[in-house]
Amino acid sequence: MLTPITPSATTLSELAAQVWNSGKISSQDRQFLRSLFTEHLPSEEEIAAVDRLLHAIRRGWIQMLE
Repeated sequence: MLTPITPSATTLSELAAQVWNSGKISSQDRQFLRSLFTEHLPSEEEIAAVDRLLHAIRRGWIQMLE
């Protein structure tokens, strides 16, 4: 059973702000986002934040680093 996320909510907010400010997302950042969905039950706000990041990547506003 998936458990609700409590401590990483702030971390996700910080990650999203960092990615938006830099315009780049690293492989470590992407791994964190993957683990967010595989290890925990994200809240609706967290899902929306990830959706916004994915949209920005698709549009080319955020560059994916190796």
